[in-house]
Amino acid sequence: MAINLRNLSKKPDYFFLILVIILSFVGIIMISSGSVVISYETYNNNYHFVIQQLISFIVGIAALLAAMQIDYRFWKKNSFWILVITLLLLVLVFIPGIGKSAGGAHRWIGLGAKWFQPSELVKLTFLIYLASWLDQKGETVKSFWGGFLPFSFLILLIGFLIMKQPDMGTMSIILISATMVYFASGAKMSHLGIGLASITVLGAILIKAAPYRLQRLLVFLNPTADTQGAAYHINQALMAIGSGGWWGLGFGQSKQKYLYLPQVHTDSIFALIVEELGFVRAGLIIVGFLLLGIRGLQIAKKAPDNFSRLLVVGIISWILIQAFINIGAMLNLLPLTGVPMPFISFGGSSLIITMAAVGIILNISKETGESV
Repeated sequence: MAINLRNLSKKPDYFFLILVIILSFVGIIMISSGSVVISYETYNNNYHFVIQQLISFIVGIAALLAAMQIDYRFWKKNSFWILVITLLLLVLVFIPGIGKSAGGAHRWIGLGAKWFQPSELVKLTFLIYLASWLDQKGETVKSFWGGFLPFSFLILLIGFLIMKQPDMGTMSIILISATMVYFASGAKMSHLGIGLASITVLGAILIKAAPYRLQRLLVFLNPTADTQGAAYHINQALMAIGSGGWWGLGFGQSKQKYLYLPQVHTDSIFALIVEELGFVRAGLIIVGFLLLGIRGLQIAKKAPDNFSRLLVVGIISWILIQAFINIGAMLNLLPLTGVPMPFISFGGSSLIITMAAVGIILNISKETGESV
């Protein structure tokens, strides 16, 4: 483990860190409100989920602080083995006795009473490998045979393992964030166009192959068609958002959390936030993510080398894409995909790994020579 002793005296970007802490605290507060009913119904304890999130937050802070002290070059040096471990973890979810399934999906590895979701880790580890690989490619990244085709193979390999789970939401985030890194490395626009066309065709095939994906698309196009069936979730989310108005019903006053809105403390937490706090205060959360993105791109612009620049671009893209896919789904601007909101939705694997990713960015920010 490479800890750069010189970096111990350098200051990270505190503004970036404060934004992350604020968003995480908002998440804990809203989980405490949104999960109270389902927590009591499931565990006879009003605070089960918020306590779990607090524990995950503490572990996440520890992961952040650790990653902040590890020289970011360590990740580049070990990127190949990090990818190998990632692929093994994706395979382990299908091994009986190790992998855990729920709702027909194989996305978890059992760790005693805890479940770990490897696809959350892949969001970070694949970006680490991709940033290292593209940095080594140099100008070859502009080549069709030496750049585009190997990049496409990597995407297909990761995509195959994730879609076997299946988890199209996570795959979409990885695909878009990886494409952003590929673009930032100097890839040709013509190659990106070919990739976009290929993804469109493949996406259509995947949607047609799985009836539930096609159903989600049809619900997105016409959410009033089956309000008590396939469109129930989005209609309850829109009802929560609509009833919140400008200033909300008040903290803790949600009606939808009484087992009307599915996944209220996880994927649907933005709808809960709007219902209780209103559009104005929910809008501040969107502003928080935008500020996080702007600050992250400033760190990327001043990064000490190409690897660190690409890695920061990838991590920031992942966080913002995931946030706005979640928000877009709740507003019916995008089909429902089951994507949690970073830092805010309930989920230990997601919070801890995203915090570790933030720690890597903070380590890189020490090398920019500026902090606030």
